[in-house]
Amino acid sequence: MFDLSRLGAWRELPFFEQTLPDIETALAAETRLVLPPPDLVFNALERVQPDDVRVVILGQDPYHTPKKAHGLAFSITADFGGRLDSLGNIFKELESDLGLQRSRTQLDDWADQGVLLLNTILTVPQGTAKGHAKLGWQTLTDQILTRLADQPRAYLLWGGPAQKAAKAVEGENNFKLETAHPSPLSVHRGFFGSQPFSRTNAWLRRQGHRSINWGDPEAL
Repeated sequence: MFDLSRLGAWRELPFFEQTLPDIETALAAETRLVLPPPDLVFNALERVQPDDVRVVILGQDPYHTPKKAHGLAFSITADFGGRLDSLGNIFKELESDLGLQRSRTQLDDWADQGVLLLNTILTVPQGTAKGHAKLGWQTLTDQILTRLADQPRAYLLWGGPAQKAAKAVEGENNFKLETAHPSPLSVHRGFFGSQPFSRTNAWLRRQGHRSINWGDPEAL
């Protein structure tokens, strides 16, 4: 079902031999439309290789509206045209934090700078959030985070599910920022005002890395 040829070093994770076949069997039996399309399910891993990851942002599962999800957590396809919800709040915090107004909803350029935009569940049936929560995708998340433990990285953990998934990530050598989720239901409980973008960039610079350009890619 899935083309794994573009995964690079991620392909070495045991998940792809031990767990993915059962997930593919379950997806083949799914009668509902599965999102995102198969060629975009592993988009986050295809865009940035393990050794190039500098920042990890964990989401929960893909958007369950057709043509909205494209395999990067929180990112929305450029031609979607609907409500931004969590992403809109992320952009509000970006403007408050760094004074940057971002209009491009696709976050490919973040990924290309070393930001792993990873959902802990990689597929969803249309119209049913967390509908594939029990397929076994979390095994991949666990293995990815273990693989990334080889050097310090920044982890932006927005909301309880992300914080639970990354519980084993130690916070002494890594930059680990845990806040409320940017969804409209929880954004005022600590996401607004948390300054994740400036704080991440400051930490990166202390590590000898360049900052992330969080604004529109034209500003690169």
